Amino acid sequence: MTRLSELHIKGRLKGLHGWKYRNNFLTKAFEFKTFMAGIRFVNDIAAIAERLDHHPDIHIRWTTIKLSVQSHDEGGVTSRDVRLVTEIEKFLHRKTG
Repeated sequence: MTRLSELHIKGRLKGLHGWKYRNNFLTKAFEFKTFMAGIRFVNDIAAIAERLDHHPDIHIRWTTIKLSVQSHDEGGVTSRDVRLVTEIEKFLHRKTG
């Protein structure tokens, strides 16, 4: 995989609500009403990550879940990362419909 340019990344993020490009990562924080709702979300994201064989960094702080996505072997964002966040957003859209 090849790292994407910042311009390319920002263009791809336009259709992905809430995702930001910071410090060579794609990031987004999700807020939940309860701790367990956040944990269920983490389990759903883990299933997507396993299917794509590409795993985000997950930070859990009570009812806030922060995902950070990067191709560590490339030291930045690649098309694999964009695909993962796109699949996460598709899942959220289906779930909240």
